[in-house]
Amino acid sequence: MDNFIDVILPIPLQKLFTYKITEAEVSFLKRGMRVAVEFGKSKIYTALVYKIHQIPPVGYDAKEIYQILDEIPVVNNMQITHWEWISNYYMCSLGEVYRAALPSAFLLESETEVQLVLGFTNEEVLSDEEFLIFEALQHQSQLSIQQIIEILGKKSVFPIIKSLLDKNAIVVKEQIYEQYRPKLEKYIRLADAWSAAEKLSELLDSLSRAKKQRELILTYFQLQASKKPIKQSKLQEDSNSSSAVLKSLIDKGVFEVYFIQQDRINFDGKSGKIKELTPHQEEAFLAIKDNFKTKQTILLKGITSSGKTEIYVKLIKQVIEDGKQVLYLLPEIALTAQLIDRLQLYFGEYLSVFHSKYSMNERVEVWNNVLENKPKAQLILGARSSIFLPFSNLGLIIVDEEHEPSFKQYDPAPRYHARDASIVLANQHQAKVILGSATPSIETYYNAQHGKYGLVELNRRFGNVLLPEIELVDVKEKHRKKRMKGHFSDRLLELITESLDNKEQVILFQNRRGYAPVVECETCGVSPQCPNCDVSLTYHNFRKELRCHYCGHHQAMPHNCGACGSEKLNTKGFGTEQIEIELMELFPSAKVGRMDFDTTRGKYSYQKIIGQFQSQEIDILVGTQMLSKGLDFANVSLVGIMNADNMLNFPDFRAHERSYQLMVQVSGRAGRASKRGKVAIQTYNPHHQILQQVSTNAFEEMYKEQLDERWQYHYPPFYRIIKITLRHKDFNRVEEGAVWLGKSLISIFKHDILGPSIPGISKIRNYYIRTIIIKIPQKQSLKVSKNQIQRVKNAFQSINQFRAIKFNIDVDNY
Repeated sequence: MDNFIDVILPIPLQKLFTYKITEAEVSFLKRGMRVAVEFGKSKIYTALVYKIHQIPPVGYDAKEIYQILDEIPVVNNMQITHWEWISNYYMCSLGEVYRAALPSAFLLESETEVQLVLGFTNEEVLSDEEFLIFEALQHQSQLSIQQIIEILGKKSVFPIIKSLLDKNAIVVKEQIYEQYRPKLEKYIRLADAWSAAEKLSELLDSLSRAKKQRELILTYFQLQASKKPIKQSKLQEDSNSSSAVLKSLIDKGVFEVYFIQQDRINFDGKSGKIKELTPHQEEAFLAIKDNFKTKQTILLKGITSSGKTEIYVKLIKQVIEDGKQVLYLLPEIALTAQLIDRLQLYFGEYLSVFHSKYSMNERVEVWNNVLENKPKAQLILGARSSIFLPFSNLGLIIVDEEHEPSFKQYDPAPRYHARDASIVLANQHQAKVILGSATPSIETYYNAQHGKYGLVELNRRFGNVLLPEIELVDVKEKHRKKRMKGHFSDRLLELITESLDNKEQVILFQNRRGYAPVVECETCGVSPQCPNCDVSLTYHNFRKELRCHYCGHHQAMPHNCGACGSEKLNTKGFGTEQIEIELMELFPSAKVGRMDFDTTRGKYSYQKIIGQFQSQEIDILVGTQMLSKGLDFANVSLVGIMNADNMLNFPDFRAHERSYQLMVQVSGRAGRASKRGKVAIQTYNPHHQILQQVSTNAFEEMYKEQLDERWQYHYPPFYRIIKITLRHKDFNRVEEGAVWLGKSLISIFKHDILGPSIPGISKIRNYYIRTIIIKIPQKQSLKVSKNQIQRVKNAFQSINQFRAIKFNIDVDNY
């Protein structure tokens, strides 16, 4: 009987594809190995073995696989089970999960190579462009598509390649390229011929005239006493010799060069002694241990600066001592920079870090270390993508700042939530989960209140420091009394001056980057718009340019209005860049730093800014929401929120909850060491109930209010939400498709449909957008509802005119 494998392809296909394998390949292949297969128009893909069987496919002939790429599986069974859950729950294909999960280096790409047919001489039949390719192939054996594009100076070369194929002048081959390159360090050892003791004096005598070579050999013997392999760079440095001296000894056969594979990132430090917990922390730690006897997931609700990390450290130590792995999830890469320094002191030899700022090769090395369960990958610190690592023995998952929206993946699919996916992952491993936050999300707190999760509270700050004193500054009143300087009220300036005089630091929060979100003509009121999106362009003063934050389009700042020609252009609103410039004018002697997406593009830029602020090289740090997430600075005495209103007035059912969380978290950066901190919140509406709740730290009150509203208007945690987004470049087609889809869904779900509606930003990257929101009550089966949506989607995509419309489903889109 023939043998077959089902494979997962890294493309959005709803089914698995079957390929034929030989008897020899059956004995070698295992689930989770990668194979190169041909799919579609001679394109080679890196597929993952899902299942080996003897059932031939229906409807097509199974092709043979191209080659086997692994000796051992790179993905384990538990991972594939987890992927299947993500694929089913978030309504995406297994291929999309596979592409998101594996570092791109594992997804080998194929390169089309063109070769000349031996014996082809019929040059007369070739056109001028075909002759150019023919001539180039006389000089080199093969050409890539990119080389042909460069030779011809045009992008559309495939018709010419097809013509050459038809004339039997060339053959086309697919070459597969491995992207991962292991890092190899050069080491030096003495050749066997000279390793005997009696040979050494003979060697030194023979080099009596070559002083430098003799010195290098004597240095080698000194280093050899440590009984460790000797690096070439170390040997040259210690002997103060050039590479030419070493090369001559290698050429004489005295030394041999060999290579040892090294990881690109290593953390120093031995497992140091863990700090003693305070009585309140100890009480919380024991309560967590007690809760773990009956509950798999526990919410640790600890106020800002209560020392949640120290509790995590003690739990991590116990899990690592039991020989199990720990996953520590963080919402923002900025947080890893500070936490690495802290965890390195306790778990240096067990620690690995995994996030998107690391290079492709570095991520592959972490993946391999976790796969092999190496000691240096027992504690993984990472952003949301870390849940895809090949854990085999997971004991604990910590989701720090669990309320953060950064844990949600929006585009591309899979649109998963790392917090929810990690709870399922822990369940598969029989591991425990801790969700930590000072301001938990409404859904998590609701689950804890109703017994689904355990709940442990920690309501004392470390060192019994009081929570910061929060002051609401009425900007409307300050404008009326002319007490504003730029975007600063006199009260905020007074507090900043006081902090700087006391040699303390200040954090200012403005959740908008750039200089100003709108540039407007004072004569005709027109503002420059993005040509690809339905948004105005943001002015960035540093480069004197207008930039779109959705598609990246940018243009130089115009000197006059594009509509009426007037030179009176004015900016409206303000971002972090404008605050930074104003601060430099108001406080010329203070050092001002800025931390937003624009200043943290580099790999180590987070560490650099945080390091400078920690060592007090920066006095005032201006930033966006990345400042609010668990950073710990001892010398910050004042936090200023520049504008609380744009968060509160955002058109989203979570706007009030998110605003509360963000403001409490930013406030929590103040007064973390000994002295009570201060927070100034500038607002046009100081009587808003959320601002009042922030100022009194009334989480319970906010929770009850939000819960009543959610119940009344059918939102989570009482209803599940599935959002469907349609995107197409043709306005009429997407409009027709949305109307058809809306009618089909209303016939199934009746009243629990919002839309089809036009979102706030109705066009992004030249795609017009329409959205439909489906609300599913708790008593209704989620699985049945998803099947109905899938059937409607299949019907939608079977209609010719709608087939080209991009159809995205986002389950739990909040």
